[in-house]
Formats: sequence, C-alpha cells, structure tokens
Amino acid sequence: MSGPDVLSQSEIDELLSALSTGVVSADDIKVEQAQRKIKLYDFKRPDKFSKDQIRTLYMLHENFARLFNTYLAALLRTFVHINVASVDQLTYEEFIRSLPNPSVISIFQMRPLKGNVLLEVNPNIVFAIIDRLFGGPGIPPAKPRALTDIEEAIVKRVLTKTLESFQDAWKQVILLEPKMEAIETNPQFTQIVPPNDMVVIVTLQTKIGQAEGLINICIPYLVLEPIMSKLSTTYWVASSMAKQSSDENINALQRKIEKTLIPVVVQLGKISVNIHELLDLSPGDVLQLETKSDSDLNIVIGTSEKFRCKPGISGKRLAVQITEIISKGDDGDE
Repeated sequence: MSGPDVLSQSEIDELLSALSTGVVSADDIKVEQAQRKIKLYDFKRPDKFSKDQIRTLYMLHENFARLFNTYLAALLRTFVHINVASVDQLTYEEFIRSLPNPSVISIFQMRPLKGNVLLEVNPNIVFAIIDRLFGGPGIPPAKPRALTDIEEAIVKRVLTKTLESFQDAWKQVILLEPKMEAIETNPQFTQIVPPNDMVVIVTLQTKIGQAEGLINICIPYLVLEPIMSKLSTTYWVASSMAKQSSDENINALQRKIEKTLIPVVVQLGKISVNIHELLDLSPGDVLQLETKSDSDLNIVIGTSEKFRCKPGISGKRLAVQITEIISKGDDGDE
C-alpha cells in the first residue's frame, strides 16, 4: 500500500516562499482542495439521460422539425420556420408548472412503447394555424382563449398528421405507431406520470408568418427506458447507414417506383387557331389536324414525347402499337 505523497525540500522551500510573499494564501489552497473533492448532486432529481442520449434525441428531433416544417408550409401555404431550440431533462412537475393556461396539449401513445407522451403547442401557433386554414392572414388573437369545438377538430386533424412526421423521424431507432388519445387545454389535467419522475423536454422554436411560439415534446423516462441502449449516436448513425445500403430498402424503393402512376396520352394530332377562329366555332365545324391518316402518332408520358405508335384495336378495346422510341429517358430529359 503506497503512502501519502512527500514533498522534496526544494518544493517545501518554494511553497513557504510563496506563502510569505503573498503570491499564494492558505485559504486559496483550502478552497482548491475543496473544489477537487466535492461535486454537487441533487438526489431529488438525478440525471436519467446521458449527454450522448441527449445529443441523439436532439438529432432525432432535428429530423422531425424538418419534416414538420415541410408539412406545415405545404398545408398553410406560408412561411414556416421550425428548429430545435433545446433538449433538457427535468421533473414532470417543473414542466407542467412552466406551461401557460390555457394551452393546447396533445396526449398520445408511442406504441409499442408503454406510457403517454405530451405535445404542447403554444396558443399563438395554434391560432395562427387555425386562422390560416380558415382563409385569414395567420394572425393570432391578442388574448389566448379556449378552443371551440370546430377549432379543436381542426387542431386534432393537424396534430394527427404531425404524428406521422414524428413516426418517420423515429424510425431510425424504433418503428412507432403513434396514436392520439386526447387534447387538453389545462396543464393540470395532464398527469401522465408522477410529479417527481424525470422527463426529457424537446423544445422547438416555431415561426408561422408573423406568429412566434414554442412547441414542447415531453417524453417520460419510463417510456424510453426499454430503448435507452439505442439512444446513442453510434447506434443511430450505424442503423441509418445500414438502412440506406440494405438490399431490402432498395427493393422496397423499386417496388414503390414501379407502382407510381404516370399519365400516358396518345396525341391524334395538333392544330393552331387564332382567337377569332376559336370564337367562331360552332357544332358541326370540322378541324383538320396536321396528322395524316397513315402517319404514326405521338405517345406523351408526363410532359415529354417518348414513343411513336400506330392506332388499332385489341379485342373490343382501342389500342396502339409502339413503332419507334423517341427518347430513352436519360437524366437530362426532365
């Protein structure tokens, strides 16, 4: 067993010299020793999430913010900006006390994970969405109020679609099936876990037109406990890379492309007329097309001419027979 460290005579002389000249005081040495030995820890609210897990949750919800941003921008036809402001862990009671009343709080499940999750949207954002959907400029009222039955139905529909973006963002870690349970306006009626339980709060800074506010996602530790081992940067990146390169994913993408519907039009011919001639048309008039009766017709796929063909009949149905390929569909066609 090794004994305590022993100072040499020269080290002792230097220390005594520093003390006598005032360069170092005895109180400074005591404070430095105390700082080395003591580390503050609050046993009432122990940290449940490591820094790596917080970082992973941040990246997951950055993806969710991008998907949600795209959905709202397309739905509202206006400027939308959503970004992750912070990811923090605190007790459920502290989170509930920080929410305004009234607020708009969606309670949903993250199946197959057990327990409920909260999605709280600031009233400014909610009423901006409602006003925009009803044809307004997207300006919230000066004073927040409770939702009417019609407004609540609209908000529930929007939040249900939002859960699809949430599901897509989490698929790198686990395949979720989020399900809306209820919408509350009073935070005190949303006791999904005991007050002292730890939760992780993902805060999204949101701007819709001129309206600004926060969107908070509250996920209890008990909900994420079964997948805590997957909430690491290494696992998340590895699973993401594996999914991108898997043959199954490539085959699934190919199957989806093969089922994509595209318009196919056979052009019998074209003719150009001026406005005066168009206005003079009446039933019984004959327009002479530029295509001859024995000429091949053009097949237009999307907006591009791809093939030439001859018209005919197959059984009792009209049909065409392809005679020439106009374009092979290289990258520069579209």
